[in-house]
Amino acid sequence: MTTKPVIGITTHLTEAVWDSWGTQRAVLLSARYPAMIQAAGGVAFLLPPDAPQRAPGALTRLDALVVSGGPDLHPAYYGAQPHPRTRAVTPERDAWETALLHAAVAAEMPLLGICRGMQLLNVVFGGTLIQHLDHVQEHLGTPQGYGRHPVRPVPGTLLAELLPETVVSVPTYHHQAVDRLGTGLIVSAYAEDGTVEAVEGSGFTLGVQWHPEQGEDLRLLEALVGAAAAARVEGRVAELVPLSE
Repeated sequence: MTTKPVIGITTHLTEAVWDSWGTQRAVLLSARYPAMIQAAGGVAFLLPPDAPQRAPGALTRLDALVVSGGPDLHPAYYGAQPHPRTRAVTPERDAWETALLHAAVAAEMPLLGICRGMQLLNVVFGGTLIQHLDHVQEHLGTPQGYGRHPVRPVPGTLLAELLPETVVSVPTYHHQAVDRLGTGLIVSAYAEDGTVEAVEGSGFTLGVQWHPEQGEDLRLLEALVGAAAAARVEGRVAELVPLSE
């Protein structure tokens, strides 16, 4: 019996209140993330922040990686000072997800960066970020939750193959974006105002600025799960060598 591909998803590290225990440090993730992985045919495996040197070892248990959305990456990672609107509050997560992405890219593991995850992917490839968009209202949601806006996939890219429409309406909630593109990446979608909305590298290395888990379109996640299954069958994921702890 063929087992389903195991897809790792990074998580928040924040303060939370539940039941009768009061406020505690908690690992959190919207249930929509694992639900979408499961609906796309994969098994979801949560990856809370850990010591960065353990990242390669953690990935040996996985077939693909999703780096989820969340607070801003600290601008020190791309050589900048914080903007007054930057909210970089999770240094443990910054270090952990950076290590995971470096290890996943080195291993040629299928991966998907969502919102913050796309921004971090760009930084890992040597790019920089706009810390606060001039036309931010188009990209932010409402006080009630996520917004929507159109994006245009770039013809000839992996994204355009997966989303062949000329214009796609996507769920959105972000105030930062790609500035200088990382070396080895290409832009695969733009918003109407020119904001970079997707980037991709070799193999199945894809980042989207929007939140597919907040919609009903499973195509990106189905493609990720399919790439993970193919990599497992064909043995195409390079060997992951854990760093010494």
